[in-house]
Amino acid sequence: MNPEELRAFRDLIENGIPFNAYLGIRLLDLGDRQCRLLLPYRPELQGDARRQALHGGVISALIDTCGGFAVWSTGSIKDRVATIDLRVDYLKPAVACDIIAHSRIRMLGNRVGNVSTVVYASTAPEVIIAEGRSVYNIRRV
Repeated sequence: MNPEELRAFRDLIENGIPFNAYLGIRLLDLGDRQCRLLLPYRPELQGDARRQALHGGVISALIDTCGGFAVWSTGSIKDRVATIDLRVDYLKPAVACDIIAHSRIRMLGNRVGNVSTVVYASTAPEVIIAEGRSVYNIRRV
């Protein structure tokens, strides 16, 4: 991916999708059949205020976004990618921490991409908070 394409994808991920912008998602790495995104912790994203744990839906949205862009980055920014299936296993609470999602393409066809994603605290990459498996429909332009 050339620098201009990377800038376009970064702008789309961080600013072009209103929900991503609201969550504060930031691109760390994109290309080579993978994507890494950062979600900064904010109290208003909590699902359990007693533990200051992030809401599961926020984690799921990060997994879906990261997986979708891993697939999308294999083509053109003009292509369209839509989620077909998403499964998330929540393994540990994300307690008051920034989290990172790292998606890797497991299988990529002409119209479908299959992705595996792990989520971990930015300060403890060895501790997996959640795992996701997702399938995306690809419409090439």
